[in-house]
Amino acid sequence: MNQHRLEAGFVGAGNMGQALIAGLIRAGIDAAAIGIAEPDADRAAALRAQFPGLALRTPVELAAGARTLVLAVKPQVLPTLGPTLAGAVAAAAPLVISVAAGVSTAQMTAWLGAETRIIRAMPNTPALIGAGIAGLFANDRATAADRETAERLLGAVGTTVWISEEEQMHAVTATSGSGPAYVFLLIEAMTAAAERLGLDSATARELSLATVAGAARLAAGSAEDPAQLRARVTSPGGTTERAIAVFENGGLRQLVAEAMQAAAARSRELGG
Repeated sequence: MNQHRLEAGFVGAGNMGQALIAGLIRAGIDAAAIGIAEPDADRAAALRAQFPGLALRTPVELAAGARTLVLAVKPQVLPTLGPTLAGAVAAAAPLVISVAAGVSTAQMTAWLGAETRIIRAMPNTPALIGAGIAGLFANDRATAADRETAERLLGAVGTTVWISEEEQMHAVTATSGSGPAYVFLLIEAMTAAAERLGLDSATARELSLATVAGAARLAAGSAEDPAQLRARVTSPGGTTERAIAVFENGGLRQLVAEAMQAAAARSRELGG
């Protein structure tokens, strides 16, 4: 094997690609062992300034010269991009990790070749601060060593969860992939409501942000499930009980379910 082969090559270096690159470098990987193929010249230059030594390559060069090839592009790009990489992937046999929403390993195999070792990953935007979580699925060609590689790469920006059935990736996308936006929407709504109740915008924002962050930390660190934690806050006849009743009567649970079903349906559509 070529001793000068890159450890990882990123086809696409948008926000998620950048987060993963930063995580790998924090974990001790030399920037010179990482390559990018980024069509936005300004973005590529900015990344190379941020991470001196980062290699600039074409997608085919990365497929031929990286041990791990990370496809961090929009799903609509892959039907055109994938077949152009097939020859290099067949010759160099990199592990392929795709973070493209909805695109199945069967589809990627059709573009890249039947022997391709593929792992699908669905990370989320808290990866930008090292607090992400990624759902992972490996095709039957991927080895135990490949799984460890994927865990190290995605684990550099958060935690990982393996799923056993690829169909579940749509649920992962609807839950953790899109989930941060749901939380941001809640923060928006709480902040706006607090302002209407008379708080200034800065105070409303600070209270809303700290409440959501603190509640999430409390839930993550507790042996009790969220329903029990909610019950502890909801005193009979109190203010919280009155607010929760409005949420329940307004169909919040059903609305969340419908929203996540819509996200999962769109994930399937993106996969064609």
